Amino acid sequence: MPRRESKTVKDVGASFLTCALAVCLCSCAGEPHSTPTAAATATSDATADPGVLAPRTTPDDGEAIPALAMRTARIEAALQAAPPVLLLDEPLADLQKLAQDLAVRDQRVLRLASDSITGEPMRTEVLGIRRAGQGDLTDETESCREAACYRVELYNHATNSAVVALVDVAGQAVLAVDAYPGMQPDIPPHLVALAEEIAATAPEVIRELGERPSPSDAVMAGSKTALNETRCERSRHLCVAPTFLRGDRALWAIVDLTDGVLVGTRWTTLGKSGAGPVVTERRLQDDVVSALYCERETELARGDWAMRYLLTSSDGLRISDVSFAGKPVLDDAKLVDWHVSYSGADAFGYSDAVGCPTFSQAAVVAHGGPEVDDLLEGDGVAGFALTQDFMGDGWPAQCHYFYRQRFEFYDDGRFRVVAGNHGRGCGTDGTYRPVLRIAISGDSNSFGSWVGGAWRDWEEEGFERQGARVSDAPDGHTFRITDPAGDGYFVDPGRGQFGDGGRGDNALIYVTLHKSGVDEGQADLITIGPCCNTDHRQGPERFIEPQPESIADGPLILWYVAQLENDDTPGSEYCWAESVLEGGVFVPKAYPCYAGPMFVPMGR
Repeated sequence: MPRRESKTVKDVGASFLTCALAVCLCSCAGEPHSTPTAAATATSDATADPGVLAPRTTPDDGEAIPALAMRTARIEAALQAAPPVLLLDEPLADLQKLAQDLAVRDQRVLRLASDSITGEPMRTEVLGIRRAGQGDLTDETESCREAACYRVELYNHATNSAVVALVDVAGQAVLAVDAYPGMQPDIPPHLVALAEEIAATAPEVIRELGERPSPSDAVMAGSKTALNETRCERSRHLCVAPTFLRGDRALWAIVDLTDGVLVGTRWTTLGKSGAGPVVTERRLQDDVVSALYCERETELARGDWAMRYLLTSSDGLRISDVSFAGKPVLDDAKLVDWHVSYSGADAFGYSDAVGCPTFSQAAVVAHGGPEVDDLLEGDGVAGFALTQDFMGDGWPAQCHYFYRQRFEFYDDGRFRVVAGNHGRGCGTDGTYRPVLRIAISGDSNSFGSWVGGAWRDWEEEGFERQGARVSDAPDGHTFRITDPAGDGYFVDPGRGQFGDGGRGDNALIYVTLHKSGVDEGQADLITIGPCCNTDHRQGPERFIEPQPESIADGPLILWYVAQLENDDTPGSEYCWAESVLEGGVFVPKAYPCYAGPMFVPMGR
């Protein structure tokens, strides 16, 4: 086996920030197979200078914000309350209130909201309460398929971690409590509004824009973000990025909601765009899409393929129980996140979720329902594809996104899991990193890579960089998954060979053990990783740390994170979109980029 990196065990308080760069800067370039590390980790100092990239605007630097003062008072009162949890500051239905009350009084939740040594309460608040959907359930919460259950999401500011409780309100029981170190729930409307107000009244924003903007002018205000060398990176706070559009530029106002301050601003270039609005009619019918595809699973059978699919709240379109010719192939597969990074030097961007159009905090929501189309290869039909689009209302205008999720199934048993970006985004220098989670069927599998002229099975969890080389294996494949009988699939990362315009995925491939009784992504995941890391720290590594487990003959999960750079150069556009005049009106024109691995049956 290739070498592993050394590892330092970290506590939850030093976990990676979902929307910020971790201070660990581990260089893994050139390593064919590595295990993530926490070595060379610096210690965050919550009182440290937030950085030199931008001044830190405190409330005292500008006018007082009543909503911020009220929030500060509520936080202080909550720490003295019993239970010491800040409750959700939104109008709630009776069942939501009951779910919240049951969750915050559960001893497992209270332990996660208190210091393990002193027992003192840590600042923890409820950020979301919604009816649990099919995509939220695991084997442990199977009873919720029939019962009325609610998902309660909490955030611990002290440890930068999320806590998710599944509550059976009819039985008045908390069925499951899961902790997610280094992850952050979606931002509720009242905190989005607060971030907009902090940004709009900040002297630095007013100075940069030359005027005081209206809070309602901001876009992407609920998307979590990062800014290198600020508290949003080093202290791992809860940060968002209200963004103000001015011509062909966008001003990002990075707001730290943990401290209630603006930590910095950054300009990005948006590129030229035709007049808008371009989109005058949307096919999206939220209630219909939700009822048909979010609230229940749909069965699909075609040729030798059979499966079920479901639109999740934040993990895109999920397929499950996938079989070919009666043999199980996948437990499930889905698109967990889109990490979007701008400006390599300053490292800021968004962590986007895609999902259902209602009862969801997804940043980019489903546009219509899933569609099934023929797959053409050569002169005939070679199979079918299941496709789901996620689109912002104003696409292809600036700071709007259009993502496509696609599952391709071939009549000969091949299949491919695909993520596509149609632009346009908030800058001309974006790097897009879709996070795919693919759970392989079977309780005893091996994963191997072609190294040094032979197939070598991995002994434990880890990751590998795709690299630029083409495999010199006799069959040309890069990775393989095999069962005890030696049967299985070759796994080929994208190198531009699939005929969809892809220029190579430059992917990170992770393999983790599918642990029994532990939810490591089976249910809907909150934003799993930081927007802007350029190394292996994209989110899946947290299921390997602090100590990788053996994966010899175990149930496996494959994580695939492509890295796609956009290009607005005329004649070479990629991951891009613009408005062009056709017939006297502006119409959208996309230059998409697609990524994802192909699975090829062994022996084919």
